[in-house]
This record gives sequence, structure tokens and C-alpha cells, in this order.
Amino acid sequence: MAYWLMKSEPNVYSIDDLKRDGRTIWDGVRNYQARNFLQQMRLGERAFFYHSNADPPGIFGLMEITQINLVDPTQFDPNSSYYDPKSSRDQPRWWTVEVGYLQTCVAPLTLADLRQHYKPDEFLVIRPGNRLSVLPVPLSIALDIADKTGLNV
Repeated sequence: MAYWLMKSEPNVYSIDDLKRDGRTIWDGVRNYQARNFLQQMRLGERAFFYHSNADPPGIFGLMEITQINLVDPTQFDPNSSYYDPKSSRDQPRWWTVEVGYLQTCVAPLTLADLRQHYKPDEFLVIRPGNRLSVLPVPLSIALDIADKTGLNV
């Protein structure tokens, strides 16, 4: 099983929103590398829910990949900020997954905490200049995060 980190701004969609909704599609990803990571995901894998542009930013919960290889519908909606006029229903450019809520951290693991425990070459989220919204998490780090947060990975 692979582990992932998926970022969302809490004013757009938060771990509390996912807890309320139970499941959601992870739409609006418009970076090819992040899209490729979404396409690598498998059913049942776990993803850490990371609040970006928050005070403080960090890992706030855990979710499960519940559906894979979904076409992101926002690419076809001209009223969406994620609309892509170069994408067609016959040849979509953007794919996504559905995630399901699993758990909220009792206390978040902040970006400052992550920087204290991991090096940029071992965990992409703390690498300077990295802005990807979907990232793989090495198994050893996933287990360590679970230990620090009480999340059941």
C-alpha cells in the first residue's frame, strides 16, 4: 500500500468538510505531476489531509482512496475556475480520485513540526519551492506520522 499527502486550503475544503460529507472527489488539480500521482493511487490507500495556506499549515487528518481513475468534471465546466478549454470529453486531460473520511488528528502535525523531524530530500512537502498538491509519502514517514498524530494508517 502506498501513502499520500493531499493538500487543500481549509477555506476551500477542510478536514471538517470531509468529515461532514463522508466522501468527496478531489477535483481541481491542475498540475501534471500531481495528476500523475492521482493516477497512481489504488483503492484503499491512505492519504494525509494537509491544510495549506492555513495558520498553521499541516496534517489535520486521514482519508482513504475510495474510487480511482475518475474524470475530473470541473475541466468541462466553463463556470468553474478549474475549466480547461483544451480538454474534451473524448480526451480528458484531468483525472482524480474519490476520498473518504477516516480520522481527524487530535492535534495537527504542523509544517514546523514536519521540518523538525524530516529532511527535504526525504519528504517532498518540506522541500523549498515544492507546490504540488498531491505527494507520495514514504512508508517510514507515514508510520512515523501515524505515531506522532494517533492516526490509524
